[in-house]
Amino acid sequence: MNLMEVNQSDRCEHFSCPERSVSPAVYILLYVCSAAVVLLTVCGNLLVIISVLHFKQLHTPTNMLVLSLAVSDFLIGALLMPSMFIWTIESCWIFGKDFCIVFLFISGVLMTLSIYSVVLIAVDRYVALSNPFLYTNTVSRRRICIVIYSNCSVCLVYVITIFYFNFIDSVLCPGECIYFLNADWAVIDLIYSFIFPLSVIIILYTRVFVIAKKHATAIRELNNHTRPKTQKITSHSMKSERKAAKVLGILVSVFLVCLLPYFIYSLLGDVIEIQTETIKKLIIILYLNSTINPVIYALFYPWFRRCIKLIITLRIFQTDSALISVL
Repeated sequence: MNLMEVNQSDRCEHFSCPERSVSPAVYILLYVCSAAVVLLTVCGNLLVIISVLHFKQLHTPTNMLVLSLAVSDFLIGALLMPSMFIWTIESCWIFGKDFCIVFLFISGVLMTLSIYSVVLIAVDRYVALSNPFLYTNTVSRRRICIVIYSNCSVCLVYVITIFYFNFIDSVLCPGECIYFLNADWAVIDLIYSFIFPLSVIIILYTRVFVIAKKHATAIRELNNHTRPKTQKITSHSMKSERKAAKVLGILVSVFLVCLLPYFIYSLLGDVIEIQTETIKKLIIILYLNSTINPVIYALFYPWFRRCIKLIITLRIFQTDSALISVL
């Protein structure tokens, strides 16, 4: 995960632990709101994980990628968000240097894993729509699992490499948990963690929308030719077209809104004065992408809403509940 690069000699000059100046009521409210966000992130992604693992009808290659994204988002909510919110509310890192190193490493691995899980989902949907015959005959759950494991390995090796080349001479400022990259690695990380994945997602989802629009047009023409008196299929295809556009816009917009502010600030880190509070707020926005993903599933995927109902009503504990149709 990209973090800002500043001069080695004065990197800690801007960092301090100011005294908390909020009232007790606001202080409690901040913790309550933070706990609610953490709970929403953990429970939302846990519902996705249980749904995909439990119901056999959902054991598809695409849903294996959704499962991978949900696992990384769940771990972000469970392992990173609590410390991040406490750090922000207390205005000081209170967990010590050793935990800070672990926190930074886990954050780097999980954020890159989450980002590239979204990329893999985009690739999967593009291949499935552009060449369904090839997709059906070549893409299997086993191969998708190999891709997921490879993605995890690459993300892990990448973060280890960043730490190896940057952390040896790095200084952790007292009361803060900010990790600095040198200029070269800052550019590499910006490209790897943001520019490349965002470009792939936008290009592929745009192609998906174009292909879906062509399919919808073909269906309308066929319908007008064979059944000119009915508008049922036409109406359905137009609704599917609009829904595809809506989902495309929301997926890309959420990804952009959550990641762009942080990486723009990182890119400008050597020309503007670094403010710790700004960094922390941008990282929280970055993490919120993990909170929003399950909400998108719930809004646009009926199967997920059915699964939530079955899980909440405890029907998943019934005999053969894994065979219940949710599609």
